[in-house]
Amino acid sequence: MYDPTVARLTYRALLGRRRALILFVLPALLIVISVAIRLLTGADDSVAIEVLGGFALATMVPLIGVVAGTGAIGPEIDDGSIVYLLAKPLKRPTIILTKLTVAVAVTMVFSAVPMLIAGFVLNGNSGQIAVAYTVAAVAASIAYSAVFLLLGTVSRHAVVFGLVYALIWEALVGNLVPGARTLSVQQWALALAEKTAPSAEITSEVGLPAAVVLMAAVTAAGTWYAGRKLRTLTIAGEE
Repeated sequence: MYDPTVARLTYRALLGRRRALILFVLPALLIVISVAIRLLTGADDSVAIEVLGGFALATMVPLIGVVAGTGAIGPEIDDGSIVYLLAKPLKRPTIILTKLTVAVAVTMVFSAVPMLIAGFVLNGNSGQIAVAYTVAAVAASIAYSAVFLLLGTVSRHAVVFGLVYALIWEALVGNLVPGARTLSVQQWALALAEKTAPSAEITSEVGLPAAVVLMAAVTAAGTWYAGRKLRTLTIAGEE
């Protein structure tokens, strides 16, 4: 269920000059902020949690997910070049799963890796905080990639909708409105972080079992519906 040619083309599209610049900016900013805070205030667990949770997990990870998830397939649908890919003797689930794998990999590299580095810079992984947020970023990368890949298949305005979701729902509503927190990928990921670093002051509004089930369900449903939408595009193209 993985095609190297599709993967290579998707990597090339995601890591082109413009998208690569966007992908590098936020991780670089996170590391710069972390270095500056460490130099100014020294190692502090509460500050590390605030930076890694309040900025990195709440804003950086979903934004990178938007770029990688929508960029894995959205531009091809918008410019019509997806027709050439669909004309190849490839199963549609293979195309979707390959693009999802690439989106997940790119999101993890540009979010989880900088998260780990920033965590060690901020407090040397005291209380397993750096590792905990890295685990959260890895899990969130999978769910975000599936959600935003789906958006890329169903809407020509996927980036706009993705940004609204990332900046308003995840970064604002998901943090402030109690009921909405249950439907927040960020809160699901925080449940994993809380379990990874039980001694740290990391809290989630969602229990771990529910978080795992919801994350798996969203990832599976998003991937399945994206594949279904792709089959619809094939029929339309053939007609």
